[in-house]
Amino acid sequence: MRALHLHPFGRTRVLSLTQARAPAGPVAEVRRPADPARAASGPPGGTHTAGRALRLSAGECGLLLIRLTFGLLMAGHGAQKLFGIFGGPGLAATGRSFDDLGYHPGKVFAVIGGLSELAGGLGLAVGLFTPLAAAAIIGVMINAMATVSGAHGLWVQNNGVEYSVTICIVVLALAAIGPGRVSLDRFFPWRSDGWLAAAVALGLGGIGAAIALSI
Repeated sequence: MRALHLHPFGRTRVLSLTQARAPAGPVAEVRRPADPARAASGPPGGTHTAGRALRLSAGECGLLLIRLTFGLLMAGHGAQKLFGIFGGPGLAATGRSFDDLGYHPGKVFAVIGGLSELAGGLGLAVGLFTPLAAAAIIGVMINAMATVSGAHGLWVQNNGVEYSVTICIVVLALAAIGPGRVSLDRFFPWRSDGWLAAAVALGLGGIGAAIALSI
């Protein structure tokens, strides 16, 4: 609908009904309603965000549990070889075993194997240089399969490769997945999943095992 507006000097102006009813003065600002989802999430950088960052998911806790279990057990195996603790044979006896397996000098290879398990296990447990820690353990396990358990088939009751294969797969998966937020690697690029970290772990582990087997 239109309304007629008579000008004081005799001019007639046609206005729409909405224009005729519009109040004079500045136009009021129209505010959009707040987004409920955004309001519930809290302000960026606020206390709510900080609190959310401290919470751990079930997956992150599970990853930490795997790292601690396998890492500390592998570190314990290394301590058995090097220091004779936890019921281990100690360095001298381990060196003789390496001599019997064809690693000469056996004591040197015992130190290398023990340190690889100890440092690699501790690295996995605390999540520090995870690809390198995984590579150290993979190298030891490949040597064990090639010289000890490979001739006995798969299953562990026959002294087969089952145990070594399981450890290799777990530590390789940890390198691929990444150590997670609860780790010292959280400040490095390999803190999360990546093909490069897995390739480094498998490649360096395989190269190290090949060098040890060829000497």
